Amino acid sequence: MGIPWIKPVIDEEMKSACLNALSNEKLVMGESVLKFEEEFARFCGVSHAVSTSSGTDALIITLNGLGLEGKKVLTTPASFVATANSVIYAGATPVFADARKDDYSLDPGEVRKKSGFSALLPVHLYGHPARMNELNEIALSKGIPVIEDACQAHGAEYEGRKAGSLATAGCFSFYPTKNLTVAGDGGMITTNDSALAKKAAKIRDCGRASQYEHDVLGRTSRLNTVNAAIGRIQLKRLDSWNEARKRLALKYFGSLKNVDEIILPPMPSRSVQPVYHLFPIMTQRRNELKEFLQKRGIGTGTNYPVPIHLQPLYREKFGYKKGDFPVAEKISDEVLCLPMFVELKSEELNAVCEAVKDFFSGKREAET
Repeated sequence: MGIPWIKPVIDEEMKSACLNALSNEKLVMGESVLKFEEEFARFCGVSHAVSTSSGTDALIITLNGLGLEGKKVLTTPASFVATANSVIYAGATPVFADARKDDYSLDPGEVRKKSGFSALLPVHLYGHPARMNELNEIALSKGIPVIEDACQAHGAEYEGRKAGSLATAGCFSFYPTKNLTVAGDGGMITTNDSALAKKAAKIRDCGRASQYEHDVLGRTSRLNTVNAAIGRIQLKRLDSWNEARKRLALKYFGSLKNVDEIILPPMPSRSVQPVYHLFPIMTQRRNELKEFLQKRGIGTGTNYPVPIHLQPLYREKFGYKKGDFPVAEKISDEVLCLPMFVELKSEELNAVCEAVKDFFSGKREAET
């Protein structure tokens, strides 16, 4: 592919950090892990950060730490399936409210129509924060926790605060496609709740009270030291990388704003600063456009073509059907993610935009 749609950064400084960790630290729970947790908590503006082996495990452990087994957790079907799977793994039941078309996130108006749930799990999809003030207000009125699925929102801001500091807890993924990666799977839990942080740290480490005493049901969900060493280097660069993504997004906005058949993602505002983990556009001709761009050597992503409630598991287990959450279904049917990564060159972005405009102007017929 001439222009990939994502491209993680792994450079010599990160490789050197790996070798140093391999040579001088414990391979599990070494010094780099502890420092990464401290630095990530400081970055997010919270008191505690607990590393895990994946973003999914971060969600599961947080839900377990909050004692939600046997209860209902309300989330959005417009997300990666791991959001809802984590609820099931935590011994709870996922229930859904529809998303908003304008920012892809959990719709507070739809949440207000629901009842019987014991926690909220909004998703900052594509790096755009959910409507946290309204969702927190709903949760406060019910006396229930809110867990941010911030797996795509490292450094995103809402009302001047970073994702991961906006609710009871936040959960991050460091999978290779994310704004910050550890060159493999990895995750982090952020919170100001000392008791939750302590319990989460215990759960991710086999439920240990001491080396050979286990007083809670734990998991083996630790972050490897070498991965943490890479994460520390990437964290130092995250702010500048996010600024680069915002600049690229503004170029996309400027170039594609007059293309009538596409809907662009939300722009930054005074209250919301997205970090453009991906650059999603919506079009009813998504699949045709994807094929056209592929022929021009341009990579794209369809995130996520099947909403969670229409995944085979969820149809079979919970009886969901097409039409239950029409906005989430529309997002899944129409979103196409254009190339977005920090090393994307201006001429590459221009080539992507020209190809998109060619498609909608009819030039594709002349090429076939």
